[in-house]
Amino acid sequence: MLELHIKGTAALEVTDKVTAAAVGSGMLPVFATPSMIALIEKAAAESVAPQLEAGMTTVGTRLDVAHTAATPVGMTVRAVTELTEIDGRRLIFTVHAFDDAGEIGSGTHERFIVNAEKFLAKAEAKQKK
Repeated sequence: MLELHIKGTAALEVTDKVTAAAVGSGMLPVFATPSMIALIEKAAAESVAPQLEAGMTTVGTRLDVAHTAATPVGMTVRAVTELTEIDGRRLIFTVHAFDDAGEIGSGTHERFIVNAEKFLAKAEAKQKK
């Protein structure tokens, strides 16, 4: 059973593959906002996964995140999440991202608990239409 204040972390080294120039979100060789968002989602999803019932997972549905500082290639970025609200299947996380020099982003992230098999079946049904 999920309880408030579950914390999650995920980290990665900034390489050329996760820069704005590489992922198409800008022209500069700095850590991309989409890469920061993916790291935040990973930290949140992995933090609650062990507490979910078999066959259940979470999917990201909303992000309200400010990316406030640039991070160059070679630094490490770390995302930290905390589950701050549970409303049925809806989960809200407070999120922060840091590089070696300090905070680079913060905000909130919403995820929903879903049955993995049913969710995939619904998504795959779109191809049959």
